[in-house]
Amino acid sequence: MDLKLLKNFLMVAKTGNMTRASAMLFITQSALSKQMKELEAEFGCTFFERIGGGMKLTEEGLLLRKRAEDIVSLVDKTKQEFRDIEDIIGGDVHIGAPETCHIDIFARELLAFRRKYPGLRCHVISGMTEQVTKKMDGGLLDFVIISGLPDTDRYNYIRYPADDIWGMVVRRDHPLAAMDKITIDDLLPHNIIISTQGLSEEISGWCGDRANELKVTDTVNLAYNGSRFVRENIAVMLTYKGLVDTSPGNGLVWIPLYPELSTPTYLIWRKFQVFTPIVEKFLEHLIRAFKNLNQVIPNND
Repeated sequence: MDLKLLKNFLMVAKTGNMTRASAMLFITQSALSKQMKELEAEFGCTFFERIGGGMKLTEEGLLLRKRAEDIVSLVDKTKQEFRDIEDIIGGDVHIGAPETCHIDIFARELLAFRRKYPGLRCHVISGMTEQVTKKMDGGLLDFVIISGLPDTDRYNYIRYPADDIWGMVVRRDHPLAAMDKITIDDLLPHNIIISTQGLSEEISGWCGDRANELKVTDTVNLAYNGSRFVRENIAVMLTYKGLVDTSPGNGLVWIPLYPELSTPTYLIWRKFQVFTPIVEKFLEHLIRAFKNLNQVIPNND
């Protein structure tokens, strides 16, 4: 499979128009059309269907777009890694991270590392644990921060020096807003918004055999979006402390769950992973810093 062909396919998919795509790629429309037909012939399926004056991806086209994006990103990352091998004072590091108010710990260590290696460029992809670990397994990320326990058979890890605390976000005029803690009995009468990961793991464990009694009407993967639902009085939201602005005048409050529920956080990386020199040094810096902060020795089996 030709990488240039995949990049041209992505341009057609992005523009939805063969004429515009060919102009942006500086090739003739007939040549681009021929390339797309060759690509479809190679895979034995149709990637585009014509709608009006444009082109729409078929289900097969959507799948190829996802795979092509990953392939192109991985090739670009690999090329950059080879350029970075000789550049010990600079280079790129690709990080995956969940939503957490404790990302400032990572930011402070990045700043400290940059005092010695100012050329380090950091690229952060946000997502739930399953999303970011999948990207790391595919070689698109160097290491990731995850919520919850890591798979010790597949990853090396060190405990992140802060846990996330669960609570409920409600409007200040909500009947529960005056509570100083929230129990499962308090939650049962109300519609609930939560992340799918939190529902399947932490909250289900917290509820025990009463998890099915919760009225979960909506799910989100970004707390900010969930907070807008709360503002519109659609539901209350279960989320980590610090992810939603609950400062005075913002109209929202966060109340901790009782019994208290916390989620441990870890920095993980693939076993036997080979890093560029700058990424290796940055990881070593993080391990030392986190070890000093939490006194947990990393698992480097």
